Amino acid sequence: MSCATVTSLRALPRVAAMLVAVAVWVVPVLWVVATSLKPRTDIFTLPPRLWFTPTFEHYRVALGTADILRGLSNSALVATLTMLLTLLISIPAGYAYARLRFPYREPLFFYTLFTQMAPPVGFLIPFFLAFSRLRLLDTHAGIVLIYLSMSVPFAVWLMTTYFLDVPRELEEAALVDGCSRGRALVRVVLPQVYGGVAVTAVLSFINAWNEFIYASVLTGARVRMAPVAIFGFLTTEETLWGPFAATAVLIMGPVVVLALLAQRQIVRGLTLGAFR
Repeated sequence: MSCATVTSLRALPRVAAMLVAVAVWVVPVLWVVATSLKPRTDIFTLPPRLWFTPTFEHYRVALGTADILRGLSNSALVATLTMLLTLLISIPAGYAYARLRFPYREPLFFYTLFTQMAPPVGFLIPFFLAFSRLRLLDTHAGIVLIYLSMSVPFAVWLMTTYFLDVPRELEEAALVDGCSRGRALVRVVLPQVYGGVAVTAVLSFINAWNEFIYASVLTGARVRMAPVAIFGFLTTEETLWGPFAATAVLIMGPVVVLALLAQRQIVRGLTLGAFR
């Protein structure tokens, strides 16, 4: 046997494992998409039909439901605000941890990471009691604050790692040429970590867009999020699987589009610092 054949045979288990992993993720997604396009009678047909006449009736029902439209708009607003504020906080904080020396730097950085170790559900009741006193229940500001408390610590740690991979010589050269530290950060350092910024932005957006536990407890009819509004199709009288699947596709869509648009930056950001 040739060396190429031996190498191919050795790679077969790895390729098979990758295909299984992809199938585990792709098959349920394709099933939901197919269910959202099936006529109502075909959804309950056994055995399931793989060939059917697509219909967009379930999407019309979903988009015609006030709670779904309100939920999608609320989720878009909250996720976008969370992403922007997370970047606004994590970029200067990560830069400070990576470049500056100040009192209690190590304990503060450890505390930033420590906040990620506690399970979010453990803070649910304290947050509910505190927000009820502050009148932040069922408000956009309240749910954004909750999501910031979840996304900022991880984002600060992530940005600190990216900034540490940028050579100090680039920044020192900019400072010698007369740039302030702020201008050096914006014009010299940030262009080197655009991939990391993209990863941080996408992850913070996805976490806020998909979060369910806090959204189901700390919001109500006024600020109901899309992952909570979708369960309006599951009632004791009837389960509308078609509109339910269509809404699920509408919820998945923005995340998939965002990931596809930023895939080059995400790959660059995830591999930043992998090779030295």
